[in-house]
Amino acid sequence: MDGQKLAERIVDTMYNQDWFSQWLGVERVLVEAGRCILKMTVRKEMLNGFAIAHGGICYSLADSALAFASNSHGRKAVSVETSISLVEQVRVNDVLTATAEEISLTNKIGVYYIDITNQENKKVGLFKGTVYRTSNSWFPEGKE
Repeated sequence: MDGQKLAERIVDTMYNQDWFSQWLGVERVLVEAGRCILKMTVRKEMLNGFAIAHGGICYSLADSALAFASNSHGRKAVSVETSISLVEQVRVNDVLTATAEEISLTNKIGVYYIDITNQENKKVGLFKGTVYRTSNSWFPEGKE
């Protein structure tokens, strides 16, 4: 199976079991090995007491992009360190896009930057994620 088809199959498998990303309303815009773009619309129930999006919403969108991008090479990967800077307010009906880019990939560690923008292409969040790459394959040989 080529790299593109493998990445799509892995992300399909992950998304179909990812009830939280589904609840968020995450749409997969682009899936490639080491790269992922996700989109979602902020709903009323995602707001905090200041009538702006709870910081966990941007974090969760970026975390899903990290998961999909880092697992797309075929080996199961889990986050070991993440951080986010929220640089602009996010409001109801804002359309957020998270773009995950692979910065470094070794046998055991992957580092990813995820930019989160709104519908005006204005950056609202900056996320960095480090993952540990296990030795477990998503699809053992012969089962692809």
